Amino acid sequence: MSLEDHVGDILRKARIQSKGTAAAAAAAAGLSEDDYAMLEESGRIIKRTDLFTAAALVGVSGGRLENIAKGWEPETVYTECWRELRTITTTDNFSVNCYLVWDEVTREAALFDTGWDAAPIFKHIDEHKLELKYIFITHGHSDHMACLPAVRARFPKTWLRSGSKHAPVDQRNRANDFIHLGSLRITNRPTPGHAEDGVTYVVGNWPEDAAHVAFVGDAIFAGSMGKDFHTPDEAKRHIREQILSLPPDTLICSGHGPITTVKQEREHNPFFVY
Repeated sequence: MSLEDHVGDILRKARIQSKGTAAAAAAAAGLSEDDYAMLEESGRIIKRTDLFTAAALVGVSGGRLENIAKGWEPETVYTECWRELRTITTTDNFSVNCYLVWDEVTREAALFDTGWDAAPIFKHIDEHKLELKYIFITHGHSDHMACLPAVRARFPKTWLRSGSKHAPVDQRNRANDFIHLGSLRITNRPTPGHAEDGVTYVVGNWPEDAAHVAFVGDAIFAGSMGKDFHTPDEAKRHIREQILSLPPDTLICSGHGPITTVKQEREHNPFFVY
C-alpha cells in the first residue's frame, strides 16, 4: 500500500500549518510559483529543487522529506503475530482503512471505524464466526463511519464508543477506560487535531506477547500526519504524547496508507524529529 501523502502533500500541509505562503515556499525551493504549485499538487520533482530549504521554511525535516522523495516507505509489517487483526480497505473516490480485531478463544470482536462498505466487514465476521461486541470510532469524518448505520442494523447490540461530545453519554469514551475483549485490553487516548473528536485506541495483551496495536484514525500517517490548519502545534503535541510515546514496536494502524510502527515514524516522519 502506497503512502497516503507524497512530497507535495507534505509540503502543502506543513506550509499551511506554518502559515507560510506559496510564493515564499517556491522561492525557498528555487522554483517558479507555477512549478512549485505543480510540485505540491503532484509530488513530482521534475526540476532541480531545494527541498532542504523549502522544508526548513515550513518546519519539517529536509533530510526525511528527501528520503520520501527518493521512495522511502515503512518496512512491511507482517501481521502473522497478530492473527486476529484484519485491515479492511474500501474505496469511494478514495480509499480508507478500518480494522477488525477479535479474541481467538471467545470470538468476541471489535471494529475500529467502518469505512465506506459494510460487505467485507460482514464477510470477515461470518467467515471467522465472530460476535461483534464493540465499534470504536476514531473520529467523526464521513469516510470513517459511512457504513455505521448498516453495521449497527445488522448488529444492534454492539456497543459504540467515540470521542464525540455530542454522542449519548453511554457512548462516549471515558478517561482511564479499560475495555476487555476476551483476553485483549483496549484503552483510549485523546488525539484531537485533525478532528476535534480524534481518539487513538490501543489494543494490548495479544497472544504470544505481540506488540501493542494503536488505531489512530487520521492523526498520523506513515511519513506524514493528518491535516490540521487550526491547531497544528496542539495536534503535534497530542501525537507526540499519546502515540509516539508508545513502545517502539507498537503498530500504528492509520485510516489511510500502510501500517507502520512507532519506531519507524520516530525515525522517518518529517513532522516529528527527535
